[in-house]
Amino acid sequence: MMEQFIEIKANNPGSLLFYRMGDFYELFFGDAIDASRALGITLTRRGQHMGQDIPMCGVPVHAADDYLQKLISLGFRVAVCEQVEDPAEAKKRGSKSVVKRDVVRLVTPGTITEERLLVASESNYLMTLARIKGAAEPLMALAWIDISTGVFRMAETEPSRLLADILRIEPRELIMPDTMFHDPELKPVFDVLGRVAVPQPSVLFDSATSEGRIARYFGVGTLDGFGTFSRAELAAAAAAIAYVEKTQFAERPPLGRPERESGASTLFIDPATRGNLELTKTLSGEREGTLLKAIDRTVTGGGARLLAERLMSPLTDPERINRRLDSISFLLEEPSLCSDLRSSLKHVPDMPRALSRLALDRGGPRDLGAILSGLEAARGVVAFLDGSILPDELSEALTDLKALPVTVESLLGNMLAQDLPLLKRDGGFLADGANSELDEVRALRDQSRKVIAGLQLQYADETGIKSLKIKHNNVLGYFIEVTAGNAGPMTDTPEAKARFIHRQTMANAMRFTTTELADLESRIANAADKALTIELEAFARMVAAVTAEAEAIKAGARALSIVDVAGGLALLAEEWDYRRPIVDDSRMFAIEGGRHPVVEQALRRQSSGPFIANECDLSPKNGGEFGALWLLTGPNMGGKSTFLRQNALIAILAQMGAFVPAASAHIGVVDRLFSRVGASDDLARGRSTFMVEMVETAAILNQATDRSLVILDEIGRGTATFDGLSIAWASVEHLHEGNRCRGLFATHFHELTVLSEKLGRLSNATMKVKEWDGEVIFLHEVGPGAADRSYGIQVARLAGLPDSVVTRARDVLTKLEDSDRKNPASQLIDDLPLFQVAVRKEETRRGSSKVEEALKAINPDDLTPREALDALYALKKQAGEKA
Repeated sequence: MMEQFIEIKANNPGSLLFYRMGDFYELFFGDAIDASRALGITLTRRGQHMGQDIPMCGVPVHAADDYLQKLISLGFRVAVCEQVEDPAEAKKRGSKSVVKRDVVRLVTPGTITEERLLVASESNYLMTLARIKGAAEPLMALAWIDISTGVFRMAETEPSRLLADILRIEPRELIMPDTMFHDPELKPVFDVLGRVAVPQPSVLFDSATSEGRIARYFGVGTLDGFGTFSRAELAAAAAAIAYVEKTQFAERPPLGRPERESGASTLFIDPATRGNLELTKTLSGEREGTLLKAIDRTVTGGGARLLAERLMSPLTDPERINRRLDSISFLLEEPSLCSDLRSSLKHVPDMPRALSRLALDRGGPRDLGAILSGLEAARGVVAFLDGSILPDELSEALTDLKALPVTVESLLGNMLAQDLPLLKRDGGFLADGANSELDEVRALRDQSRKVIAGLQLQYADETGIKSLKIKHNNVLGYFIEVTAGNAGPMTDTPEAKARFIHRQTMANAMRFTTTELADLESRIANAADKALTIELEAFARMVAAVTAEAEAIKAGARALSIVDVAGGLALLAEEWDYRRPIVDDSRMFAIEGGRHPVVEQALRRQSSGPFIANECDLSPKNGGEFGALWLLTGPNMGGKSTFLRQNALIAILAQMGAFVPAASAHIGVVDRLFSRVGASDDLARGRSTFMVEMVETAAILNQATDRSLVILDEIGRGTATFDGLSIAWASVEHLHEGNRCRGLFATHFHELTVLSEKLGRLSNATMKVKEWDGEVIFLHEVGPGAADRSYGIQVARLAGLPDSVVTRARDVLTKLEDSDRKNPASQLIDDLPLFQVAVRKEETRRGSSKVEEALKAINPDDLTPREALDALYALKKQAGEKA
């Protein structure tokens, strides 16, 4: 057996080998050590190999999914090794023959289909990266598939946007040729992705054979009907198929035909911007506090995935955007219809994932039940939509829903029982009346208890033994049991011995059988086997019927998701007073009463008062061709970062086809969105906070176009004052004259406000504050003009800095502002003792209780001159010790 394990393991390096032994998957050698640590299970031993104990651990087959989930989440890949031979066949080769086993599946993060291993609201993408060297066409392409739903897409890319394109899709696993994985130019990309990136042999990416591999998978002679693809795209798509075939072996997931995406069709959002804006996860990796969490009102898994897909890939085509907006507008105008649709959608299970499991022979009766429930719910949605004058998107969805296979729904409805088991091997999933032969054998199986009870009564009357019982165990089957003292009537005469055949003698009992009982047992056993055989045959027929209609079912499921997303966004708009944006090809960016969607909801949950709405108008000035820049100044805690982010988020919401948190919004399509807000470092790559800031700023200045939206906060603050001011100054000029983009530039360099006199598209704006009785009140309002100071010391006091530090800071600030020296800080050197005195005074104030108590105890009128002098020396000593 260990020889078999070692041989199979050698053929599957890099994966933990789940070796099936009875009801357990066992792991040996290094796999056992790694698995026991990762799973927290006991490590044992089994025999020896080359004089050393063999480490071993195992997991029960019935609970394997839970362990797989943990291993996959930790980055492991698992090879599942099953018995591929009947043990009876193995015994024919000899009593010591080992049952044949082989790997039937490789479980990797990008190829899982089990319901318990997947998150219903998240796609599970496997992505491939291919590169064609020396070609005139684009050199690189990505393909991504979700075998749990059948999605299959591809797109061209290039090194400058590679990481952004990958993070837009958020694959669970990215494979590329091993030669590319070790390319120094691409190493920074793979370093960011970490264990998601997995190198594979280059032969999987052979562009010469890629077209043939794709055609064979889909059973077509040519790909002409699929569209036109570049060599790099074909190589990436073929590699995805090759990896699926490698991990799924003989099984084939029902992948849709590959669809080509153009990079220009979606809003480009670079990696830093995605992180800063916290679209689908916060900087700490949580879903709570993200834009997706704030806007998600979907009620189906497919709808949640489609919403996330749209959020991560906003459109740049106003026509497609307005098609989506039309659906929301329609449902807002029909609140009763929207409510009815959402009620029906709540009963829609995850049909695409159930379909995938069935096609891969991993499905069970409940997956067939999910298909049936989905088809029935779809019929309800059709009934609600049919007869209405629908916008284009919903009209097309209705067409796909009407095309769902009625024959499949009828077949499943007639065949499936109400309560379905998890596994098909458990049987009991066919309804009574679905199969007449099954009904007969079920009757025999289910009525066997009555038959046995009748026999028991007959034998008791025949022998006169009232305590006679008919029992069953797995060794003897059915048998008659009497106490040893009562066995006489069954053994005393030859006739009795012939009728009651002795089986076993116990300490206090004897066991018998009869020809009649043995025959009944055989028929009962055969009935159970026959019933399961009939059900498994019916299961296979139902699966075949379902998979034959895979494309129609997936199209219908996609239509249900579209209705779900539109209904959810309509509910969101009604609940939070979101408005329909105007989206066109202009350079407009005019937002009235804009709000931050995440912060607004957080304030309501905390009962912290209403969100202060603000306007933002970056539209071209005086009929100009290009959009405007705002230079935003104001205090810390005044709301600058919130204002910056909310305008970026409003642009994303508008272009994903959603209503926006504003009184009104007119947005000319943004082709690229850049947001540089907040400070971070990248110590692993040797980058300081300032270096990261400069790298991200460089990417913005090099890539932004006149259609882009740029959000920048505090550029240049991480270095010397004049250096930082110079960098910020030059950056504003470049955005204005070079990029000519729409943008918000927040800064504490108030010197930059003079640029508005020189740069025609630049306007000054500030966060308003109010001073009252020495206190600063942050109004969180944006208005025209420039801030005269930053109120940093007031914020420091609010943060809890010691009073002595705050007081000294005010002194230093006053001297710096009043100084006319080249280096105003130099005059403060002589004042350093003042700071020490201030601290000492503060410490004395806090810790002078003993001196004060001594003073209180002295009555000068009662002291002689000598006593007064001694008391003074004592106080001086105490004060000196305290100092």
